[in-house]
Amino acid sequence: MRLHISLEDELVARLDRRVGRRRRSMFIAQTVRHALDDEARWDDIEAGIAALADQGHEWDADPAAWVHEQRTADARRLG
Repeated sequence: MRLHISLEDELVARLDRRVGRRRRSMFIAQTVRHALDDEARWDDIEAGIAALADQGHEWDADPAAWVHEQRTADARRLG
């Protein structure tokens, strides 16, 4: 699909220096695709905020001890 967009002259010059005139569309499409993927990830992150209850977790009593236990529980873990 063709799309008409307006960009500042300096931005187009930088784009041309980076990818060349013949690769503008491909670069812009790839960049928009990445930006939309990032936005979708942020939507997922924001949807997950407060998904866990504030209490009733294994780690509530002593978070540091819980983390230490998680790190040392697997004998295959290095370090």
